[in-house]
Amino acid sequence: MALLLKSATSKAVVRGNRQVTRAAIEWYGPDRPKYLGWLSGETPAYLTGEFAGDYGWDTAGLSADPETFRRYRELELIHARWAMLGALGCVTPELLAKNGVKFGEAVWFKAGAQIFQEGGLNYLGNSSLIHAQSILATLACQVILMGLVEGYRVNGGPAGEGLDPLYPGEAFDPLGL
Repeated sequence: MALLLKSATSKAVVRGNRQVTRAAIEWYGPDRPKYLGWLSGETPAYLTGEFAGDYGWDTAGLSADPETFRRYRELELIHARWAMLGALGCVTPELLAKNGVKFGEAVWFKAGAQIFQEGGLNYLGNSSLIHAQSILATLACQVILMGLVEGYRVNGGPAGEGLDPLYPGEAFDPLGL
């Protein structure tokens, strides 16, 4: 027997031999789940359930000002993208090492310690590519490069004319997601 909820935006999920359809409306708006369920009480007036993750709880009032809330959402999105790149940076050396590329230490949590060894750290196992011997010089380079990339992004960056700076699409979304 299938339980179906009709909605303009719904997603069918098959569990066992039943198909359960959950509507997106279930997670947004005034009737959305609250952080303590029926014990939550009244939610602040500015938490309307419009955004993902709004469970009616903001004891510090961080989203009370709409402009501050907009800025926090932007920062969260940017930090999430940098974290995804960091995760890729953790996995890539290990995958390359398993496929024949020679590294001093490919495990991400041990790789940085190579800079303190006698010969320093060779990026991608190649001494002619980048040969780091000073942790302070490496830190300074990373701060400068990250500052340049973030400055480029904040000042318009690669988004071009008429594109949303947070969700630019086009070349930045090759899969059309």
